[in-house]
Amino acid sequence: MNKEVISDKQGISLIVLFIIGESSILVMGLEAEKDLWLAIILAIFMALPIMAVYSKIHYLFPHKDFFDIIEFCFGRFISKAIIVLFTWYMIDLTSLILRDFGNFIKTVSLPETPIIIIMMSLIILCIWAVKEGTEVMGRWAEFFLPIVIIVMFSIVLLLIPNMNINNIRPVLYNGINPVVKGAFGPLSIPFVETVSFTMAFSKFKTQKSPYKVYIIGLLLGGIILLMTSLTNTLVLGINSSLTLHYPSYSTVKKINIGEVLQRLEALVALVFMLGGFIKISITLLAACKGFTRIFGYNHYQFIVTPIALFILNLSYFEFDSVMDYMEWNKGIYPYYAFPFQVIFPIVIWGIAEIKKKRLANQFK
Repeated sequence: MNKEVISDKQGISLIVLFIIGESSILVMGLEAEKDLWLAIILAIFMALPIMAVYSKIHYLFPHKDFFDIIEFCFGRFISKAIIVLFTWYMIDLTSLILRDFGNFIKTVSLPETPIIIIMMSLIILCIWAVKEGTEVMGRWAEFFLPIVIIVMFSIVLLLIPNMNINNIRPVLYNGINPVVKGAFGPLSIPFVETVSFTMAFSKFKTQKSPYKVYIIGLLLGGIILLMTSLTNTLVLGINSSLTLHYPSYSTVKKINIGEVLQRLEALVALVFMLGGFIKISITLLAACKGFTRIFGYNHYQFIVTPIALFILNLSYFEFDSVMDYMEWNKGIYPYYAFPFQVIFPIVIWGIAEIKKKRLANQFK
């Protein structure tokens, strides 16, 4: 299987866009209400050791992806079952992100357009990106990330006159428990969804590159996510943030400087689409790699289109409405995804450490 080399800058850019893309239109950690900013900071710190586990897995086995390592740890038969589970998770995650994209565009821009047309337009682009490979996606992300960062910071600066510090006061009024509960949301979506990169990435510039890529990517993406969620709350207040489906879109509508600079919602939509494109492409790539590993093929490019079309159908039929999607995403998905994001990687890391040491001792 072709193993493309990804540079540190490209890897970091991919992870940052992956983190901020889908989340740029939402307010994360709302279970903590006014203390959501503390919940996001806590989620970042909780995600750091998990990112270290992802990095360590790559460090132990340079030039191998997650599926290679699973086969090394569990042997031929058990590994097949685990790879099937991870492949299904990647397929399902891709369908969820694709549906979120369709829901957003249909709700705010194209209410009369069938959602299947909206989702099809994105999945076609993602098919092209996945066939080109991670190196091309990395170069694309490296080019667009500075633009996205400039746009996000500009929006925050323009919204300063509309901010009200009382929207996040008093601090810890309800105690620490809501903060801990609120941290679980952003931890699951999107921080540790970066487990997708363990399957997409296989070759870095140096053996220590994974630590740099995952940790810096998390910190940059987390800071931008904290900034946008905090801005939404300061501008809209916690009640409006709780009731709106896409708070960021409503927040940016409030920018009005001299009756000249206004109606900048398209910038939020642009950030969301750029990040959504990367996120779907990475998870689709991981799903295709898993599928080819299950059936013993050497290349994944030939299977990208059939898998993508299956995901398109799954995304269309999986949910009846935006409310149905939101209920699943907030109430069920974090618990459903937790084993794939945290438990399995930690177990695999532990077994990999033991087997690697045994293998090293045999050659002494």
